[in-house]
Amino acid sequence: MVDVAEKEMDNPTFRSDTVLSDVHLHCPNKRHLMVRLNAVGQPVFLSYFKFLWNTEDLASEKCVREVAREREHQHRSGAELCDKDKSNLKQARELNSEGVEALLDDDGDMEVVRRPQSASDLEAEDLLRDIVCPVILMKGTEDTFEDEGQECTCSDVVKIEHTMATPLEDVGKQVWRAAFLLADYILFKRDLFRGCSVLELGGGTGITSIIMGTVAKRVYCTDVGEDLLAMCEQNVALNKHLMEPGGGEVKVKELDWLKEEFCTDPEAPHSWSAEEIADLHDHCSVIIAADVFYDDDLTDALFRTLYRITHNLRNSCTVYLALEKRLNFTLRHMDVTCEAYSHFRNTLNDLETLQDRQMKYTAEPIKLDFCQFLLYERIEQLELWKIMAEHLT
Repeated sequence: MVDVAEKEMDNPTFRSDTVLSDVHLHCPNKRHLMVRLNAVGQPVFLSYFKFLWNTEDLASEKCVREVAREREHQHRSGAELCDKDKSNLKQARELNSEGVEALLDDDGDMEVVRRPQSASDLEAEDLLRDIVCPVILMKGTEDTFEDEGQECTCSDVVKIEHTMATPLEDVGKQVWRAAFLLADYILFKRDLFRGCSVLELGGGTGITSIIMGTVAKRVYCTDVGEDLLAMCEQNVALNKHLMEPGGGEVKVKELDWLKEEFCTDPEAPHSWSAEEIADLHDHCSVIIAADVFYDDDLTDALFRTLYRITHNLRNSCTVYLALEKRLNFTLRHMDVTCEAYSHFRNTLNDLETLQDRQMKYTAEPIKLDFCQFLLYERIEQLELWKIMAEHLT
């Protein structure tokens, strides 16, 4: 019996786990609006993300004030309660100075000084969390889009439909910090990407491809799952006003890393045409991916896809990979580790040392000292990597 118990503890199984991006966790509730149910019955939310166009650098006073205002609502209630607790402590000390007897009841027991339940206390409790009553405006299908009258035409706001907490296999339906980091770099290096043909792997909600579409000529935003691709296409439609001035376009396509061929089935809504595949191979010079390193098998599949595509491109290519190291305490190591990141680095090293006499890959990290154009917490666990893929023959 003991042996069975030990065996079960050595192989723990976790069920019904869901994850929620910090981007959505810290976003003010007023910026979330539940707009519909997707084709698989998941609630879909619409969020607004504002560009900080006036930001000159990470230390700019304007940016600091913006961040402070966004975070103030999270700490305001706690600070108010803390101040009241300090006031009560001061009162207790004053009472103590008058004598311990003043704090005893008739039986000689300590009489606890309690804070009165005043109107201000009730207001403070209300500040702990805003009351949110989401309203379903419609039940969407795979090809249902919002009314054109609801589309935002502001040049300083990007609108993104997404889900909230999801199982690990559906994390592409959320917005992640690494996508914002890569978007910052694209906006900071506009001239570098202007007029390029770009491929994004694991595009998810499409926010990075949309930002790239404001400067690039053509972006192929790829992922798998018809419901996710439909959501991505919806987001592209919602933000077409951002891409129109530069003449850029974003095409949403299916690309499965576990398959060696492009999806060319004419019955599939997001399949590739022969002309699009030829255009990708002839003109693509940039490949991007953000926050796609969380599963070792998918990491291996991504690097195989990178090798296969860069090998078939006519020109040399630059790959940009954004990721976040997620630290966890593991029973296997009895320590804080990041196994997914370690596997990424090992696989990246294998790519650099690959000797097939056809391709040469050179990887280097990019310093995160560029401007921040989107409001998020640029934590130290975020990284941005650049890989140069060059043909040797």
